Order: sequence, then structure tokens, then C-alpha cells
Amino acid sequence: MLEVLTGTGLASAAGLNAYVPLLAVGLLARYTDLLPLSSGWQWLEHPVVLAVFGLLLVVEIVADKIPAVDSINDLLQTFVRPASGGVTFGAGVSAVTPGDIAAAGEGPWWPVLSGILIALAFHGLKALARPVLNTVTVGVGAPVASTAEDIASVVLALLAVVVPILLLVILPLFAVLAVAVWRARRRRGGGRRAGEQAGLTGP
Repeated sequence: MLEVLTGTGLASAAGLNAYVPLLAVGLLARYTDLLPLSSGWQWLEHPVVLAVFGLLLVVEIVADKIPAVDSINDLLQTFVRPASGGVTFGAGVSAVTPGDIAAAGEGPWWPVLSGILIALAFHGLKALARPVLNTVTVGVGAPVASTAEDIASVVLALLAVVVPILLLVILPLFAVLAVAVWRARRRRGGGRRAGEQAGLTGP
């Protein structure tokens, strides 16, 4: 049960920032005993891999705080964040290895698939919310929102490893936020359509 919560928390963090949970898994596995990795995932703690993740994290942090660029970045990350979610969920539960992934039909696929879907859901929430926020705040809110997302990703990743049981409280809060964002986007879309119709029917 706790391993599943760990994987869920790491995949959720990946949906907000692909490289935070990858770095968290690698660093915690390399320098602590909190997250021992099975042999198939030990490449995550290799120094060169950690350095690459760190560099990509810096690029992600900068790009995500620039209005307009953040939306382009979200588009590019549509593939990266779910992939990160699959990797971190698989590493977190240590139930599937890269060898299982390479050999189709062999080994349990559910951890990787679950991580992909969870990260994709969080990525979708982030990608849908950002244009609304940029429009409402004229771009001023992008750095603030991005910083909050980065912090949330770090907190989720650390809690997933250290105190995974707390995710039973935190993740439902994200679900409530997702519903609020969806409703706000629908209202914004409805208001735009109403304005366009009024312009067409006006004098």
C-alpha cells in the first residue's frame, strides 16, 4: 500500500515538473537509505544522470516562468512529464524494471502505466490552468504560479518517499483544485462565446 502511495506521489510530482521527482529519486537513492532502488532502476542515481536531470530542471524552471513560453513548454512536456511519471512510479514501487518494459508482455506493466496516466492528469491540469491565469493576470501571475507548482512538486516528491500516508489528504485537495480550474475554464469559454455572439448580432 505504501509503495503504491509512493509511486502515486512521485508521478503526481512529475505532472507538475518532470525533473523534480527524477532528481529526488536519484538523490535519495544515492545518498540515503530512504528509497533503495532495484537493480533495474539504479541508473537513476548515477552522477552523470543526476547532472543531466539538474540541467534540464534549470531549463524547465526558467522556461516555465515566462508568459507564452510557458505554454510552449507545456506542449513539449506533454510527452516528457508522463514518461517521468511512469519511470518514477516504477522506481518507487520497484515492481517493474526497464527490462520488463523492453520485453512487451513480460513483467507487471501496471506501475509504469499508472504513473504515465497520473502524471498526464496533473500535466493536463497545469497546462489548462496556465493560459487562464496568464489572461487574467496579463502574464504577471506566470512566475508566481510556476514557483508554486515547483514547490508543490518538491513537497509531493519528498512526502511520497518520507511520509506517503499524507498523500491520502493532499491528493484529494488537488482533485478539488482540478474541478475548480475546469469550471473556471468553462466559464471563460462560455463568456468568450457569448461576447462573440453579441458582436455578431449587434448593430
